[in-house]
Amino acid sequence: MAHTLHVDVVSAEQSIYSGEAEFVVLPGEAGELGIYPQHTPLITRIKPGSVRIKPAGEAEEELIFVAGGILEVQPRVVTVLADTAIRGHDLDEAKASEAIKRAEEARAKAQDKQEIAAVEAELATLAAQLAAIRKLRQRR
Repeated sequence: MAHTLHVDVVSAEQSIYSGEAEFVVLPGEAGELGIYPQHTPLITRIKPGSVRIKPAGEAEEELIFVAGGILEVQPRVVTVLADTAIRGHDLDEAKASEAIKRAEEARAKAQDKQEIAAVEAELATLAAQLAAIRKLRQRR
């Protein structure tokens, strides 16, 4: 199909999504990126957040949370190599909220700059995950 592109979303653990799509939207390093068929080749880092995939011929978008990674775009293929990837329907708001609470406690106890930076990076990822959960809940 000339009006679709092949999308693969993989993490270190498993392949999360593989299929034809009309477009993909994801959090790039400099802002949100929209990728359509015949997009100019591109390699960039992605930030923690939601990857929205519009599967070919389907009404509903697929939502996947990624905790950062690399995006490679070719004219007919998009590959997302994620540090961590979780399907939207597998996200758990209670677990994410509890993890944020634990990370905030760890930040309060952090002693040096490196420890503080690591905890703040974890907090940013968890905040992005919670935002993805809320976005998914609004769509339902």
